[in-house]
Amino acid sequence: MRNAAQILGVIAGVIGMIVGFFSYGYVSFIEWFGEVPDVAEQVRDPMLIKTVSLLAPILSIAGGAMARARPIWAGGMLIVAAAGMFHAFDFNAFTMFPIAMAGLAGVLALAAAGAGVDD
Repeated sequence: MRNAAQILGVIAGVIGMIVGFFSYGYVSFIEWFGEVPDVAEQVRDPMLIKTVSLLAPILSIAGGAMARARPIWAGGMLIVAAAGMFHAFDFNAFTMFPIAMAGLAGVLALAAAGAGVDD
């Protein structure tokens, strides 16, 4: 279970980085060039999008990387990353895989810690 949490967490972080790059870039682009009515409008909370775009993939990759050594900490980090992505970006075609993978990795890491499973 720890190996699965490790792999899923790192993959979720990499996909989350791609989502984060585009989200951060969109917010910055609108701040720089301004809104185009009915085409490109600023999001409700640009600072939330920028913060989660940076922190959620880092938490996911770090949680995946430490899933074997510290599964409780890793599980918490992965679940926080999944919750952050869900809160900031909602659940859609671009975020369903990083949210689901980070959430599943967090549950697997916590389950491995609770069961005392050593791979």
